[in-house]
Amino acid sequence: MNSRKFKCVIFDCDGVLVDSEIISNTVLVDMANTFGAKLNYDEALEMFRGKSMNLCLEIIEARIQSPLPNDFEKNYRAQTALAFKKDIQAVEGVKTLVEQLKVPFCVASSGPEHKIKLNLSLTGLISHFENKMFSCYGIQKWKPDPGVFIWAAETMGFNIDECVVVEDTLTGVTAAKNGGFFTIGYSERDVNNTLISKADVTFKTMAEVQEFLNNHI
Repeated sequence: MNSRKFKCVIFDCDGVLVDSEIISNTVLVDMANTFGAKLNYDEALEMFRGKSMNLCLEIIEARIQSPLPNDFEKNYRAQTALAFKKDIQAVEGVKTLVEQLKVPFCVASSGPEHKIKLNLSLTGLISHFENKMFSCYGIQKWKPDPGVFIWAAETMGFNIDECVVVEDTLTGVTAAKNGGFFTIGYSERDVNNTLISKADVTFKTMAEVQEFLNNHI
């Protein structure tokens, strides 16, 4: 591993570039609880992290044993957009990382492209990712399917073994490993240490991620 060199870095968005997961989960829990889901925030963060929106809605419907309204997701997107505009920040240390990164990089996320653009714009990161944003919605395949990472690598012009993926959820790490990618687990919020068993390496801070990348590019 010490001699391995990467030519492209693929970042997840939520929880890796932008500190959005607590905000979006708070909105989702509050909305779900109005329909009787009886979720608490810590439980929901573990339950929903890294999962597609459709799967999150299925989990909520199973808990309330009833279908959610047809406009639930639309209202959720609207409320999270407002919450992001008020509270969202870049993950600590990630601006320095991308500003100093000496190889091509991109973002590959389960979220819709408009959400990726909004969050990167609000956090001052958008200029680093123009025309380098890949959404699962673009190919209609969601993590743990590796499709979005494979699409990103191919579009960026690199082979899978030339890329490294940075992910913060077990679902995301699993997706990257399913595609054959070397995977860094960003574990700052991984309280149960779920990433260690699946990621190739794990780091608690972006400074550590940056040091690792500097030694392998």
